[in-house]
Amino acid sequence: MASAKIRLQAMFRSAPPNVPELNERAQHLLKALVERYIHDGQPVGSRCLARETDLQLSPATIRNVMADLEEYGLVTSPHTSAGRIPTVSGYRFFVDSLLTIKPLQQTVVHELTQTLAPQGSQQELLQTASKLLSAVTQMAGVVTLPLPSMRTAFRHIEFLPLSNGRVLVILVTNQQEVHNRIIQPSRDFTSSELQAAANYLNTLCQGRELADIRRNILSELQRDRDAMNQEVLNAAHIAELALQNKKSDGDKDFLLSGETNLMTFAELSSLTKLRDMFEAFNRKQDIMHLLDRCLEADGVQIFIGEESGYKPLDQCSVVTTPYSVDDQVVGVLGVIGPTRMEYERVIPLVDMTAKLLSAALNQQG
Repeated sequence: MASAKIRLQAMFRSAPPNVPELNERAQHLLKALVERYIHDGQPVGSRCLARETDLQLSPATIRNVMADLEEYGLVTSPHTSAGRIPTVSGYRFFVDSLLTIKPLQQTVVHELTQTLAPQGSQQELLQTASKLLSAVTQMAGVVTLPLPSMRTAFRHIEFLPLSNGRVLVILVTNQQEVHNRIIQPSRDFTSSELQAAANYLNTLCQGRELADIRRNILSELQRDRDAMNQEVLNAAHIAELALQNKKSDGDKDFLLSGETNLMTFAELSSLTKLRDMFEAFNRKQDIMHLLDRCLEADGVQIFIGEESGYKPLDQCSVVTTPYSVDDQVVGVLGVIGPTRMEYERVIPLVDMTAKLLSAALNQQG
């Protein structure tokens, strides 16, 4: 791997399962085949590889190597007389073992830096990052909405009763951001009880960090539950649920830009594939589940084809990395495109965008 500054969260240590160690010649030819297919989108023949590699091998020798790679499941022939294309395992071996990360062009770095300057609201910054990823890659850019950082200061809270004992929590932080979530307390609360709980918290907790508030509430509940009056117990119980640092269904969302760019790639352009993808984008829940898996990734994570476990993305790759506020991971951003995307260009772009977005959000705070 050419760049030590970009850490890839590899799905495999060196090669996909059941693939024997490839000799240098086979690796060289596989790398050339993948790069040519990414560039052209057409099956790659032995004569093409003979011309483009410096191994001075005959087409017959190359065909023998290609037959071995096909037996290993790294390439496949879409038609009997055609050349070969990479499989998901072939792409995975290429990304994990053969990829050379290219530094971003200075013009791209300048555009990213200027566009992701710390100005405007948090929502505007996130939307800008999504649009920027799409514009530079000509694929789809995605940014998940951040969880409220537990180091963010509390400003105001409201509780509204819903059906079936649920409660809508409206939390305002000192960053002028509004976060909504639905909680399910262990018993039903009346409107007046919810209002009293909100008044209690708004009076005592303004300006304090969310993490401190929840930690103190839990501590007090364990220590002085018997000495608390019912109003304080109500406030403590509801606040403990409301300030949990995890996503509820209402929190799960992402900003997507440039999804129509995917229509320009031949392998994604069938009406069935497009319909399935756009329905998935509209439903959001399953894609959010995939993106949530990236929150714990140590660096850039790549799902190739069916590795995502989500059928509408079987012909796509998803390249993601987390972004942070106050050194705490609060969301994920990335690019969704065809499996034959230019990984050596997309990976550093996603990595750089996450760093710049994190820096801009920190300067906003």
